[in-house]
Amino acid sequence: MGDLSENFSRREFSCFCECGFQTVDIELISVLEDLRAEFKMPITINSACRCENHNRLIGGSYGSKHKQGIAADIVIKGVSAVKVYKYLNKLYTNKYGIGKYDTFTHIDVRAKKARWEG
Repeated sequence: MGDLSENFSRREFSCFCECGFQTVDIELISVLEDLRAEFKMPITINSACRCENHNRLIGGSYGSKHKQGIAADIVIKGVSAVKVYKYLNKLYTNKYGIGKYDTFTHIDVRAKKARWEG
């Protein structure tokens, strides 16, 4: 299976620009494994680790948690982004950054609570 955890591999978290930048927080992996167990479906990582240049090119925010390896934009096959957002918000009521978008959900393991819709 994965080389980071049962269901996730390091390559899934690598910067898309192929610069070689790869970092991922173990707490983020734990959250994703919790999601995988809850919904019993594969999780696609749309975007995770980003180098400064790639983040800028795609219009990412200056303070993007993706640059720290503590964030992922995800899709769970057969599960709406709204349902994923609601589950994460219920499970992690007072922590993490959780963003709801039309086609994906953002999760990051920042120290303080943040919520938004994109």
